[in-house]
Amino acid sequence: MGKIKHNEVAGDIDADINNLTVQTEDTELSYEEKLKYVNVIAKPMASKKLAKKIFKLIKKALKHKTYIRNGLKDVQSRIRRGERGLVIFAGDVSPVEIMIHIPGVCEDKEIPYCYVPSRYDLGNALGTKRGCLMVLIREKDDYKDAFDECKSEIKNLALQLE
Repeated sequence: MGKIKHNEVAGDIDADINNLTVQTEDTELSYEEKLKYVNVIAKPMASKKLAKKIFKLIKKALKHKTYIRNGLKDVQSRIRRGERGLVIFAGDVSPVEIMIHIPGVCEDKEIPYCYVPSRYDLGNALGTKRGCLMVLIREKDDYKDAFDECKSEIKNLALQLE
């Protein structure tokens, strides 16, 4: 029951740290795996190709401060004030009751909308490490071609749903 010298313990810890190996795995889910986690109301769902176009459009719109709105409160207030554009929802929101009314508001105001599978992908496109529930993208001349292309494809998705 003798005392353990501090230097001996520190030496053992240093030896353990040097022998320690950390395994990191890429846990990124594929598009199809992300679709397993979406809510029942997540329709119309963007295809993988359309989702990629939407994320590129979001990155282009980020360069112009007032042309992209994100988050539940901001998007909801902007839609009610009459702003027009594209609304992109995350499909894996839980609980879904916090945003279930907004697609109905978009339909009443004739604003095209669609869902993407993951809120974290939506947040990543916005340049944040957090997820994002929804995004409102307003039209601007700098990215008008990409905006119009996404808008027409989203309208086609809505027609296929009916």
